[in-house]
Amino acid sequence: MDVEVLVVASFGVGLAVAAMTAPVGVSGAVFLLPVQISVLSVPSPAVTPTNLLFNVISVPGALLRYSRRNSLRSTLTRLLLAGALPGVIGGAVIRVYLVPAAATFKVIAAVLLMTLGVWLCLTTATGVVGERERPSRRMITATALAVGVVGGIYGIGGGSLLSPILAGRGVPLAEVAPAALTSTLLTSIVGAGTYAVLAATTGGVDIAPDWVIGFSCGTGGLVGGFLGAHLQPVAPERALRYLLAGLAVATAAVYVVQSL
Repeated sequence: MDVEVLVVASFGVGLAVAAMTAPVGVSGAVFLLPVQISVLSVPSPAVTPTNLLFNVISVPGALLRYSRRNSLRSTLTRLLLAGALPGVIGGAVIRVYLVPAAATFKVIAAVLLMTLGVWLCLTTATGVVGERERPSRRMITATALAVGVVGGIYGIGGGSLLSPILAGRGVPLAEVAPAALTSTLLTSIVGAGTYAVLAATTGGVDIAPDWVIGFSCGTGGLVGGFLGAHLQPVAPERALRYLLAGLAVATAAVYVVQSL
């Protein structure tokens, strides 16, 4: 694929994905994985730091829009960061040394996405969202730690898991979205730095990000994230939940087919 076509395609994909996912506090990196691996030919495990680079560049667009309505320095944000930041470092190390194979990576990705998608569908369809007791501070931090590890392995910053978990436990999306995206941004910075150190110390060129695709997707995501955050107050929450669930299940199905 020519560099010009690659840049345009990456920008367009990043913009579209971020515009759809930013309203619920997700950067969209989770849905870029199959495109980067299957279409843009980013090798594994380099796809993980490439996605983290996308988060670093794209998320500030959505946060800029959210900051105009609410402060980003909430208690929820601090709790998420306390768990997610150390978790993402551990996840990056696990990703490089324990699950570098593409086939293994796709199976893990499929399980995570399918579980997330089905869970979102069930909670939305049964109407239990918002009726559950709000999780404790300790539970939020513990969940963020676990998600940080997964995010470091998966290259998603963790927001695509934190946001639906918190929303499903009754935390309003207006509070969840900016906190989850702030966590995604900072954990992605730490995760990308960890991968850079690992690449330098191990001589693993394949674990360095694809800079062209990362910057192109990220620039598109910067614009798309701003637009998506702008639409949150007017977009039906139920429809957005179903959209995210459908994308997660569809992406998982692709991974399953590719792994067989």
